[in-house]
Amino acid sequence: MNNLWDDSLSGFWSAWIIVITLGSIGLAFWLLYANRRTDKAPDAEGNIETTGHAADGIEEYDNPLPRWWFQLYVGTVIFALGYLLLYPGLGNFAGVLGWTQEGQWEEEVARAEERFTPIFAQYEEVPIPELAEDAEAMQVAERIFLNNCAVCHGSNARGGYGFPNLTDDDWLYGGEPEQIVTTLTNGRNGLMPSWQQLGENNIENLTQHVLSLSGLEHDAERAEQGAALFTSVCAACHTPDGTGNQALGAPNLTNDTWLYRAPGQSVADAVRQTLRNGRNGHMPAQAAYIGEERVHLVAAYVYSLRLQD
Repeated sequence: MNNLWDDSLSGFWSAWIIVITLGSIGLAFWLLYANRRTDKAPDAEGNIETTGHAADGIEEYDNPLPRWWFQLYVGTVIFALGYLLLYPGLGNFAGVLGWTQEGQWEEEVARAEERFTPIFAQYEEVPIPELAEDAEAMQVAERIFLNNCAVCHGSNARGGYGFPNLTDDDWLYGGEPEQIVTTLTNGRNGLMPSWQQLGENNIENLTQHVLSLSGLEHDAERAEQGAALFTSVCAACHTPDGTGNQALGAPNLTNDTWLYRAPGQSVADAVRQTLRNGRNGHMPAQAAYIGEERVHLVAAYVYSLRLQD
């Protein structure tokens, strides 16, 4: 296909943009030219025609436009038409030069890849624990993290509601170098089913039992009743003692880390809400976005966060 055309717009909308753009330029030029009279010069007696407008005895002369102003406007019209031919602007017409913003972006990315890929390749040869101690490499990795990960985990990597804190020692899927690389490369999909069908009484018993696992204030009688139910419906993922299972991404329920606890919300209410509605966490695979050569570097940065405390 002729590279002057971009298929991102349909033929109809392309034609519509062309008509609107050229029509607007043409109409503006016609209005200017139609009102540029050449018979507005003073007559033989030096009288000049007025527009008929007057204020405080001051009348407005109907003088012709200055020649330089008219010529300047004609020049802008010529420039606009030339620009539209050389660059995109008429619908999906890419211009005589074949320039598009997508093409320019691809060229810039290609130049960046050519420049930085060898650097990332060198970093990839360094083991993650050792790379995490390299201050210069971590500056590069931090920029990648801020551009791609901070939107969920925060610029300080401390996470938020539903997004894990990467600076502590609580890891859903493990915090060793190989596990972090796997998470970044393949992403993660966590699923906590809803237990609404158990009824509010059993949900409350389970809530009190979960509170007891982490040593929080709880109703001992209800917690005891919830223990057997926990063994039958929760232990398969969270283990019988509630310490979690990193192979499944099932969180540890015996500590004080609550991923889905909203600010100001009690732990008991957060647990009840999770039991009633379930949870569905998603960590997208980053290798497709940042490239596999950068995954190793970002993994080292995430691993380094624990060394900062």
